[in-house]
Amino acid sequence: MGRLERAGTPAYLRVRYIQDVDTPLREPTFLILTALAREPMHGYAIIGEVADLSGGRLSLRPGTLYGALDRLTDAGLVELDREETVDGRLRRYYRLSPAGDATLTAETERLRHNVEAATVRLNARRAAPLTPRTAGGLA
Repeated sequence: MGRLERAGTPAYLRVRYIQDVDTPLREPTFLILTALAREPMHGYAIIGEVADLSGGRLSLRPGTLYGALDRLTDAGLVELDREETVDGRLRRYYRLSPAGDATLTAETERLRHNVEAATVRLNARRAAPLTPRTAGGLA
């Protein structure tokens, strides 16, 4: 077995890297996948959901979103769900693929692990008084 295939290795460390998708996921990619986790959505709905999920910090432009959706579709993380015509315009709905679900799950676990580690250290820092270090070198 390889180093990452040992029993007991957390799933977020066993996920394979997907070609053309940065790992760890960049925030826009993470939020696009998160937006699609609940239900299939069309582009402008994804833009609105990403803005909501980010608390307004991230505002995707249509060109940026559709480029990302093409990249995520090519990588197998997102799939075309359906197309419909609304007011004479084609509307495409996208859904999270099984590989996208696995990638989002693994990234969520990776982030959760990092948050827990930081929280433990911050709590320990706050619980123990800081002692000043003296200048110099080795004691």
